Amino acid sequence: MKLRRKPTAWTPAALVLVALCATSCAGQDDDAAAPATSPSSSTPHGYVEGAQEAAEQQSRLVLSDPKTGDTRVLDLITGKRHRTSRTTGTAELTTDGRFGYFHTAGNTRVLDTGAWMVDHGDHVHYYRAAIRDVGRLPGGPGTRVRSDAAVTAVTGRDGRTRLYRRAGLEKGEAGSSRTLPGTHAGAVVPYAEHLLALTDTGGATKVVVHDRAGKRVATLDAECEDPRGDAVTRRGVVLGCADGALLVRESDGTFTAERIPYGEDVPERERATAFRLRPGSDTLTAPAGDRAVWVLDVTERAWTRVGTGPVVAANTAGEGSPLLVLESDGALHGYDTATGEQVSRTEPLLADVPEAGAEGAAGPVIEVDRSRAYLNDPSGRRVYEIDYNDKLRIARSFDLDIAPALMVETGR
Repeated sequence: MKLRRKPTAWTPAALVLVALCATSCAGQDDDAAAPATSPSSSTPHGYVEGAQEAAEQQSRLVLSDPKTGDTRVLDLITGKRHRTSRTTGTAELTTDGRFGYFHTAGNTRVLDTGAWMVDHGDHVHYYRAAIRDVGRLPGGPGTRVRSDAAVTAVTGRDGRTRLYRRAGLEKGEAGSSRTLPGTHAGAVVPYAEHLLALTDTGGATKVVVHDRAGKRVATLDAECEDPRGDAVTRRGVVLGCADGALLVRESDGTFTAERIPYGEDVPERERATAFRLRPGSDTLTAPAGDRAVWVLDVTERAWTRVGTGPVVAANTAGEGSPLLVLESDGALHGYDTATGEQVSRTEPLLADVPEAGAEGAAGPVIEVDRSRAYLNDPSGRRVYEIDYNDKLRIARSFDLDIAPALMVETGR
């Protein structure tokens, strides 16, 4: 079933970042490589102190066993497993593409995985550096962390949001924070050099736009009832609402919100409330109850509900790639999102699979990048690498000395 449907306020830190970007990006060869030496008077395009620039994506997997606290970083380029300090009591593991965030009962540990990318629009830079601990941020389970190149916004369960300078985290220290005024009904999302927040305005939850200094510069005329879930795409920021989604976009300093409704009444338990996607894609996935998956094509502004077997995890690379669904039989299934037909299936890969729709963040997930997908097998103590463009062929498997119940991918 397919259903269709102010000018920026600059802070000094933001001005410095823009000046640096303008200096380093203008008129240079897109494929220039950063040397391992110190910068000179003619700093090479893309140079980052302490990091090595690479010609390809430098993906790494952060893996954690919440029962023991053991943590590993798996370098997908070299295959090497790196040990990091233990983090006991991790309830959830998230990432912003470079840093791993271990959400525990008392705070959030920050790990710099040393792999990231910088997207300049017409070209991309990939970097690798040493793995190191950054420290801990206030906020336990339910804390949501969202970042861009300049700021990291940490929103607690109480709706309060602290803002950290991204440059401080990159140097290995959290530093001091500023508090964004008010409380918010979801994660505060940095976007287009501003901050998007869902705030109760006159009895309705609307998108409020703040500048970097925390000043409110706009309130968008679109409500989002019972907001849950968010994702940043090339087309804008998607916010999950009771009747579908809002797409928030910026053009020439003006922000707009466009509704993408389901087009029919959807029971609460079948709503899309937690989006997964390949970074840089415009195709989002989310469970639609226990036996189906929502696929949201942001470009077409269209929802598709794909009927499946019992859903444990789902994701897709988008752009014509199959919808990947781990089902309760332990096998990975591929579906054509246009027809809803199953087009591929592996043999059972996981012997111990949670029930479809089981509560809790720890368990198998599917991470997707431009050429491969990764599936963690906690009880089997391994990670599978899948070529999703070759009938879900198992390209590699990585045996581990921990049970990787939590997994995120960085470097994308």
